Amino acid sequence: MGAHAYGGSLALRLEPAPVDEQTFIKAALEGDAKARAWLLQQHSTPVYRFCLRMLANQEDAQDAAQETMVKVLRNLHRYRSDWRFSTWVFGIARNTCIDEHRRRKRRRTTSEVEVVDRSASPYEITEQGMKAERLREALDELAPLYREVLLLYHFEQLKYREIADMLDLPLGTVMNRIFRARKRLRTIYDEHDAGGNA
Repeated sequence: MGAHAYGGSLALRLEPAPVDEQTFIKAALEGDAKARAWLLQQHSTPVYRFCLRMLANQEDAQDAAQETMVKVLRNLHRYRSDWRFSTWVFGIARNTCIDEHRRRKRRRTTSEVEVVDRSASPYEITEQGMKAERLREALDELAPLYREVLLLYHFEQLKYREIADMLDLPLGTVMNRIFRARKRLRTIYDEHDAGGNA
């Protein structure tokens, strides 16, 4: 039961999962401003995190996340309840990031995201920063079809079937793609690691 053990009103704050999301979606479709705000609050952070990993640039990720949430609200009538809502949202985020990649080809930027633990020692900060940098570079070098399945599976914790539905691919293809993506990512990461230690 997890958070049920806490009891009282605190448990309601700690465990938003039991809330019927479909009720909020229906209310949002009917123009309820509070329901629309609730959907934004629930999904904005995971969408931003996903966009940041896809684009590796804070500004672009913020723009893409904002654009995604606008599209989500504008296209709520297209959502099918046989999909998990978050999977549908990530599908929109993915397409928005693909569009952003195309735009970036015209204006190449190398803005980096800082991902270090502020409480660590200076040595650990440097070490973590270098590892995060190599991982980011390795992810950037992956073919887009490999990068997106890794992000959806490992970072956003979508299931194989959800990824298959989102990308309109057979389940076996998704599993094979994730396996190949991991292998390729490890190879690229090790090459970067060897280069950094040379």
